[in-house]
Amino acid sequence: MNDEVLKAADALVSAFGEGRLDDYFAMFAPDATFVFHTTPERLTSTADYRALWDRWVTEDDFRVLACTSTDQLIQLLGETAVFSHRVETTVSTTAGEETLHERETIVFRRRDSGRWLAVHEHLSAA
Repeated sequence: MNDEVLKAADALVSAFGEGRLDDYFAMFAPDATFVFHTTPERLTSTADYRALWDRWVTEDDFRVLACTSTDQLIQLLGETAVFSHRVETTVSTTAGEETLHERETIVFRRRDSGRWLAVHEHLSAA
């Protein structure tokens, strides 16, 4: 099962880093929650996160240029898995390019179909 979770996590990080937003957001359950150190409020759905992302693009021309995942750890808890790692993300905004160093925890839950979907993401500055 570790391989299945790692495959789901790798797909999520790849979609994020390559700017494939439809693929990225499809990796989350509709009722997923999100806690980001850059956002004061907790987001309580994937739709809320997508709306915030769209606002970042509209207001600041936000783009993800690359993302690298290191120091990965998977903890299996039955039908739930906790994936933690370090991420280095290069973004572009109207202010220019910036490389961010962060720590992230993503909680995955296996659906009846066998597919692992993210149900919670927590991102903090490294």
